Amino acid sequence: MSDKEKEKKKSFVLRMDAKMMEKLEQWANDEFRSINGQIEYLLHQALKQSGRLKEDK
Repeated sequence: MSDKEKEKKKSFVLRMDAKMMEKLEQWANDEFRSINGQIEYLLHQALKQSGRLKEDK
C-alpha cells in the first residue's frame, strides 16, 4: 500500500457484540492479521463479491 493510499483512510467507531468481537479476534489471529486488518479484508471481499468494488487495472 502506498503512502497516498494510507493518507486516504478514515477512522470511525464500531460497536459490536462482545462474543462477535471475540470470534473476530480469533479469526484475525488465525490469519495473522490485526482485528482492524481482518475487518478491512472482510469488507473488501464483500464489496468485491457484490460487484460494488471496481478493481483498478
